[in-house]
Amino acid sequence: MSEHDRTIITPVSGARDLKAFIRAPRILYKGLPGYVPPLDMEQRDLLDPARGSFFKHGRAQYFLARRGGRVVGRISAQIDPVSIAHWGRKVGMFGALDAENNPATVAALLEAASNWLREQGMEIAQGPYTINPTGEFGILIEGQDEYPMISMPWQPPGFGDLIEQAGFSVARDLLAYQMEVGPEAERAHVLPGGLRMGEGRLSAITTRGLDPKNLERDGEILRQLYNDAWRDNWASAPLQPHEVSALIRQLKPLLKPEHYVLVESNGEPAAVALVVPNLFDVAGDLGGAPSPLGWLKLGTRILRHRFRTARVILLGVSARMHGTALGAILPALVIAELMRRGRDLPYRMVELGWILETNTPMRNLIERIAPTPCKRYRVYERTL
Repeated sequence: MSEHDRTIITPVSGARDLKAFIRAPRILYKGLPGYVPPLDMEQRDLLDPARGSFFKHGRAQYFLARRGGRVVGRISAQIDPVSIAHWGRKVGMFGALDAENNPATVAALLEAASNWLREQGMEIAQGPYTINPTGEFGILIEGQDEYPMISMPWQPPGFGDLIEQAGFSVARDLLAYQMEVGPEAERAHVLPGGLRMGEGRLSAITTRGLDPKNLERDGEILRQLYNDAWRDNWASAPLQPHEVSALIRQLKPLLKPEHYVLVESNGEPAAVALVVPNLFDVAGDLGGAPSPLGWLKLGTRILRHRFRTARVILLGVSARMHGTALGAILPALVIAELMRRGRDLPYRMVELGWILETNTPMRNLIERIAPTPCKRYRVYERTL
C-alpha cells in the first residue's frame, strides 16, 4: 500500500488541527440526504478546550484520520471525573465520531480512542458523548431525514453497524419525539382526569417562566432540580454550576421567559423544563461558516425570532415527588404548560429527547401526544 493510500490517525495538535476537527463532519457528509451542518461557531463553543465548559473539570484528546492529506474521519476520547464518581465505574468516553463509510477507518479511530482511554486507567469505553453526558450523545440510527434539531447529532444510515463491526456492543437506545404545539394542539392535549393547575387538588400548583433579571438564580434552580430528578437514571451525570452558567450565557440571545417552565408546589420547586429555539430554523441555509451577509441574515432572523421549532433540552421532576400521585402527573403538567405557551411563541413543533427506550412511564405519557418516535439514537461500549 502506498503512502497516499494509507490511513493515518494522529492526535489533534494546534489551532489548524482543531479547525479541521470541527469542520470535518460538514466536509465528510456534504451532499448526503438529510444532513444540515451546524454552525462551526456553535461547535467551537462545545469542543474548543479554551471555550468549552467541560474542560473546567474534564480532559480530552482528539484524533483525526487522514488519507493522502485529506481528512476522512475524527474521534474524541475524554475523561469526565464527575461521571466516573457518579457512576462508580472507570468509564472513559469517546465522542465526536464522524467518518467516511469505511469499516477500517471507523475501527482505527475507535482503536485510537480506546488506547488513549486505556492509558488513562479506564476499564470501559462508552459513547459517543460529545462531549459528556450533559451534551450530545448517541449515534443516529433512525430518522436521518427528519428535520434537523439543535444539539442533536447526525450520522448517515448504517454508521452504527460500523461501530459494532469494530467490536463494540449496544449499551442503550434513546428516542426523540416531535410534539405539535400551538392552539389546536393545546386543545387536543388534556391532563389526566381533566385536571387544571390552580383548581381542586392542584390549587397549590403554580408555574412561572424565566426571570430575565435573575438568570443565574433560575439557572441554579434548574441545575438542582435536574440533578435531583436524574441522579438515578442510566448515563446521567450531575450538571456542574459552570456548565449551567455557560449554557445560559450561550443561549441568552435566544431565550425568552416562556422558554423556562418552573412548576412549584406550595412555593417549592417541583418540576422544571428548558426549551431552546432550534437554531437550524434560522441558520440551516447558511452553511457551517456563513459569509458576512449570512451573519447579517442570521442576526436579523434571531432578533425577529423567526423560529418555527424548538427542543426541550432539560426536563425533570423533584425526587421528593417520586412515588406520589402529584409526582405521577407533574411531567404531564409541564407538557400542558408547554402547550399553553404555544399561544405566545411562534413554534409549531417541539422535540423531546433523549428518552431512554426503557423509560416506559415517560414514553407512555409522550406517546399519548406523539405516538411514534421520530429518531432513534444508540450508545455503545466495550471493555478495554
